[in-house]
Amino acid sequence: MPTDTVLRELLVRQLDHWLPAALQRSRRATLALAYAGGDIAGAEAALRVVAKFADRLRGRRLTVLVLADGGAELPARLGAAEAALPADVAVHVVPGHPDRLPVVLKAAGAAGAPLLTVLDGSDPDPAVLAAAASGRPAELLLATAPGRALRPALTAAGFPLLTEVELVPTTDAPPRLLRYATSSDRALEALKDALWAVDEHAGVRYRDPADPAGRLADVTRDPELGPLRHDLLTELARSGPRTVTELRRFAVTSTVYRAVDANTALASLLAAGEVSRKPEQGRLGGDVTISADAGRPAGPTV
Repeated sequence: MPTDTVLRELLVRQLDHWLPAALQRSRRATLALAYAGGDIAGAEAALRVVAKFADRLRGRRLTVLVLADGGAELPARLGAAEAALPADVAVHVVPGHPDRLPVVLKAAGAAGAPLLTVLDGSDPDPAVLAAAASGRPAELLLATAPGRALRPALTAAGFPLLTEVELVPTTDAPPRLLRYATSSDRALEALKDALWAVDEHAGVRYRDPADPAGRLADVTRDPELGPLRHDLLTELARSGPRTVTELRRFAVTSTVYRAVDANTALASLLAAGEVSRKPEQGRLGGDVTISADAGRPAGPTV
């Protein structure tokens, strides 16, 4: 399905960001890949990414956990990708459902060191979320069917930053809801950059699950920013004046857009006279305060 292809590409791109940072931060790290079904193509792609960093793994220890239904054939399916890994990488393939993740992570000693968890197709309970949050730092890439709201549960588990986006195929295939939870602003911005850098011909569009209008956005490196301008005006009307830094974080955590998109959208709103700034002159830096123009109601902008 096109959503599976996009999810694999996002995982590869995020690993390219996460792994060097994790290895620089700590002498050990854990990558946990848990799949509710038997499709572990994402795990194969992840192992190929890990192999690219063989030179940086010297003197470090990376544990890769693959938890999936599939029985005895799972190790054989990963054999070719695993054979290319250096000795510093330990791969453990565990048959079973992702709800076993707390036990598997505890056995691997993943707590207290960098941990990136991927949960594909599973609607996790609080124990699974708490286990995924046990890393220092911890990051979670979660793909499920649309439905259950998980933002409060993820916050309670220990993930202060979260973004959500629905992957909507251009075919009749069902949509998937992608969530990324972390404690790192840089990791979150890297995920958002990766989101808009995927193949524009992958056959999906993006939808903000919090958008009551259900607007769809085409995947492109230069997305149309009318919806973001509207969301920024609505947020300013709701909260009052905000700094550029605060509005950038709002865009990253509460919309499908990137931090850089927020800067572009704010510059457009300033040029149109729909918002004002203090100080009035100079670079649009993070400490600049943006206010909604009291004479203009928040509404659709183009």
